[in-house]
Formats: sequence, C-alpha cells, structure tokens
Amino acid sequence: MHLSFLLHNAYGIGGTIRGTFNLAEALAVHHDVEIVSVFRHRDEPVLGAPAGVRLSHLVDLRRDSPDYDGDDPEHQRPARVFPRGDSRYRQYSRLTDARIGDRLASLEADVVIGTRPGLNVHLVRQGGPGRIRVGQEHLALDNHGRRLRFEIGHRYRLLHAVTTVTEADARAYRTRLWLPGVRIVAVPNSVPAPAVAPADSTGKWVVAAGRLTPVKRYDLLVRAFSQVVAVRPDWRLRIHGGGDATGDEKAALRRLIEESGLYNHVFLMGPTDPLEAEWVNGSLAAVTSSHEAFGMTIVEAMRCGVPVVATDCPHGPGEIIEHGVDGRLVPPGDVDAIAGALLGLIQDDGLRRRTGEAARAASARFDPALIAERHAALYTELARSSRGASGGAKPRDALYRGGSALLGGALTVRDKATDVIRKGRTV
Repeated sequence: MHLSFLLHNAYGIGGTIRGTFNLAEALAVHHDVEIVSVFRHRDEPVLGAPAGVRLSHLVDLRRDSPDYDGDDPEHQRPARVFPRGDSRYRQYSRLTDARIGDRLASLEADVVIGTRPGLNVHLVRQGGPGRIRVGQEHLALDNHGRRLRFEIGHRYRLLHAVTTVTEADARAYRTRLWLPGVRIVAVPNSVPAPAVAPADSTGKWVVAAGRLTPVKRYDLLVRAFSQVVAVRPDWRLRIHGGGDATGDEKAALRRLIEESGLYNHVFLMGPTDPLEAEWVNGSLAAVTSSHEAFGMTIVEAMRCGVPVVATDCPHGPGEIIEHGVDGRLVPPGDVDAIAGALLGLIQDDGLRRRTGEAARAASARFDPALIAERHAALYTELARSSRGASGGAKPRDALYRGGSALLGGALTVRDKATDVIRKGRTV
C-alpha cells in the first residue's frame, strides 16, 4: 500500500511527531510511506528523518531559503478550511488551504492519514473520493474545546476511520459523537527498543520529562520530592523539558525549588533529546500530570527498565501501567500519595529492581513493529470493505457525491436538524 501522513510540522519536537515518525518508519518496512509536513522552519528534522520514509513540505518558513513563503500575501489571510477551534489555527492561512488542497488532490496514496483535528478536517473537505481517509487523534476528546468538538462531530462523518491512542478516548468518540459508518479504533503510540543497556536500578535519581506546562503539574512533583528528601537526602530529581513561550512556568518552578530549599536536589535540565541515556541513569520515573492523552514518556521509561510512578489521570497512564506490578498509580493531585509511592520504591532496592524488570517486559507490547501491524490491518480491512461495497461504490465516497453541502461551508436543512437533535451528544 501507498500510505501518506499529513503532519503539522515534522521539523519540531513533540509526541505527535515522534509517534508519527515511529509508526511511519515501521510501516515503511512493508509499504510505500511518505510524510507531508505542512510547515518547515529548519533544515533538518530535530528527531531525525525516519528511515525509508519520503519527507516533503508544503510551506517553507526558513527565512534564508530561496523558497521562503512567509511573505506570501496569501499567508497573511486567515484560513477558511482549517477549523478555528484547532489550537494551531493562527498558523494556518489561505496559502495553507491552497497548498494542502493541491497536494491532497494530486496524491496517489491508497490511504491518507491526518494527525490532528484541523488536518483531519482538510482530509474531509479536500481529500476527494477514491482513497481511504483515516483521522488520527493524539489528544483526548475532552481536551478539545466546544467549538472544535462540534466541528469534529460534523466533519468526521466522512472519514473511513478514526484512531485514538487510548481505549478510554475511543469510547468517548463512540458514545458522545454520532459518526455512523466510521470505524473508531484504539491503537496506542509506539516506542522503539532503546539503543542503550537497561537501567540497573542503582542510580539515585528520579527522572521526569515533558514540556514545562501547567498540565504536567511539576509543582506537585517538587512538593512531593521535598518529602522524599526528608527521608532520603541522597536522592535527586531531574526534570527534562523546555519551557512555555513566556517562561512563566519555568520561573515559577525555580521559585518553588528555592523556597523549598531543594536547590541541591531538584534540577531543571531543559530540553533533552534523546532521553534514553537519562532514563537509564535514573532508577525511577515520575509523571504527575492532571491529564495525559497517552503518555509517551511513561512507555519510554519502561522500555529502559525504569519503573514509573504516575498519577492515574485521564486517559493514558492507567492503560499503560499495571499498578503494583510494573509501576505505581496514584490519585491525581495527591502530593502525599506521590511521595509515598516514590519512597516505597526508593526504600526497597529489590522491589525497585523487580518492578523495573516487569516494566521492561510489559512495555514490549508498544514496539513499533507490533503497532504498525495493527494500523496496517485496519487499512487493509477498510480497503477490502470499500472494494466489496455494492456495485463497487465506496460508502464514504458516495457521501461526497450525494452530499456536497457537507464538504462546503453550509449544511443542508436535514443536517442542521440532525445537529440540533443531537447537539447534546455532538458537543
């Protein structure tokens, strides 16, 4: 099969980029795979281009490039296709509308895969008939605002499938939205086996990783670690991750560290890539988020043989960690519970080692080859069901031909009535 991924920016850093790269590289072993990046702002991908995958871009934002598009007048005009509810809306424009539309129209792919809601809407409105359209969701439905949820509930009806990274989120899409005929399947993100030897559980470090944003609740981790230090002053905490745009979160954490007297025990390390060497230098990992759409860092740590103490927040940690076997789950927002779980593993060397070994074994289920098989099986099934439709017509494509109002800006009278009736479920 010829598979084409549509990605916001393949040249940045983030869980969606990493997850897409891992999946595309694994699929490329048996399929023809390309990644189309809407934007390009640097010469080479930070994460390194996935092997065997063609990488191209649509809008060049490198100021020193002869093809720089930032001054194009169309790039100054607001987008009409990309939905306003998507948090990336201000980065899109009439130029991106046109470039994405032209590329989708010219693709010869059997399957085209969007990787965020705004791009999934492009697949619906500009993707055209004749290919399988799959929308990936890397954030939970609850993380989207009301406006975007409404757009999703309407536009996603013309996708062939939606994949989520947790079963909990798949249930939300099945029960809260009306998407007749759309396959909704949970397939987790993948993480490759580390290129370094696993942790030996002797390092007296707790490691955390992720952007310094309020949702990560590093303030809880710092407060919990104050309790850890009171019992085990020989242990340290490293937090890896870049700050927010204003630097407010980093400044607040620095103040908290100073006020707590932890300046010799808690260290803000800044962005770090790759993280494998950092995971294996530690003996424990901590995730204290208020919510996690999946939890890539949890799997990364586990694959390195490092047990994770995580808040049992929606949606990912509880589907990754088996409490008491390969890690620990604690109630969200509970500083004492976080400290207790960390100390329980810190104080028992044998338990920490056994938990790390169990984590490494359990996390093998997230290997890219296994995850790629699940995606490929879905694509094959969708293609077969489309070819087997009565009279050779593809059900989703029939909607394109018979319901063009769904693709444009206006809704038919019937669609408006349906949305009013189902409003409570759609939004």
